[in-house]
Amino acid sequence: MKKIKINKKKGILFWITGLSGTGKTSIGKNIKKDIVKNYGPTLLVSGDDIRNAFNLNKYDKISRLRIGKQYTRFCKILTNQNINIIFSVVGLFHELQKYNRLSIKNYVEIYIKADLFKVKKISKKKHYNKKTPNVLGLDIKPEIPKNPHIIIENDFKNSKSVISKNLFKIIKKKLIY
Repeated sequence: MKKIKINKKKGILFWITGLSGTGKTSIGKNIKKDIVKNYGPTLLVSGDDIRNAFNLNKYDKISRLRIGKQYTRFCKILTNQNINIIFSVVGLFHELQKYNRLSIKNYVEIYIKADLFKVKKISKKKHYNKKTPNVLGLDIKPEIPKNPHIIIENDFKNSKSVISKNLFKIIKKKLIY
């Protein structure tokens, strides 16, 4: 298991990525208490919440990539102030993943892996059931992270609580100061 060296003078960005409906935000909420206890002040941010707050309503690939880089710049401001961020976002573009690694010193990429057929069947996300354009996984090809620091599988057999506990155990083993 490859370790991730953390600079104590900066916050940590826990970038939770995966298809819409895989449980990213719920998993982020579940690990927040443990992240705060072990690594200090932490914000929980959802890409959906930021989109809604700033009326970012373009979903084509170019707009998604531009918005993703804006998220990264926002996260850098906070991590440079020694604040951790758990950021849940679809963000499935290799260019964005590379940009994050180059931009954020304490970057931990967590990929929530799930079968698209199961996600569509189980998810409460409306865009999978109606003819919404520019949906990643349907008409925009997702670019699965090549080398995420952590891969967690959500097969929808375990609760998000169990998945979150397993994720935090992995985080504890991988991060070193």
